[in-house]
Amino acid sequence: MKDSILKNKKLIKVNHKNKIDGVELLKNINDEKISVAFFDPQYRGILDKMKYGNEGVNRGKARSDLMQMDEDTIITFIEQIDRVLKKSGHLFLWVDKFHLCSGTSKWFKNTSLQLVDMIVWDKGKIGMGYRSRRKSEYIIVFQKEPVRAKDCWTKHNIPDVWEEKIEKKHPHSKPIQLQRELISATTKENEYVVDPAAGGYSVFEACKLENRNFIGGDIEYGED
Repeated sequence: MKDSILKNKKLIKVNHKNKIDGVELLKNINDEKISVAFFDPQYRGILDKMKYGNEGVNRGKARSDLMQMDEDTIITFIEQIDRVLKKSGHLFLWVDKFHLCSGTSKWFKNTSLQLVDMIVWDKGKIGMGYRSRRKSEYIIVFQKEPVRAKDCWTKHNIPDVWEEKIEKKHPHSKPIQLQRELISATTKENEYVVDPAAGGYSVFEACKLENRNFIGGDIEYGED
């Protein structure tokens, strides 16, 4: 079945940390083959909004050093994710609070992805902030049409505020157990999960725990 997933198996390996541009990775996947996608875009968002004076020296240096995506690039990623997702498949999109409040609807203008839910990740650690101090990140849940819950979301014990501390191995480290629960709820064994901007590869680790196939990579972090 893997033969029908990828256009060029020499370019991308399944269950591997591919060092590749994420858009190129997505373009190598055939239409409507993926059950779930995770996308954690690297954009300046909160860094530009807060304008911390010591960025790149101490505060947020690792994150600010990462290659940034502009808005057109993010839209291209999302349109490609829409193409490769199966009907009624899910996209889990990580955003900061400023994009959450200002909205991401223009990113989805030319897709069939519909907003269906949101989960707050309580990191259990106080972060930066001129006013309130950051302690959370947000994962917005989109579903490709047709939108339905029955047989597409099989677990009903996932709270919409999830507490999980992590060991930070990457500037964009994410909670493995939360991602594991989301994968378990929306896929079956041996189905395919894609993460085109994998960063610390926490989605890959979650896939291993749930016996799902992972297709993902990162332009900076990966293996040739």
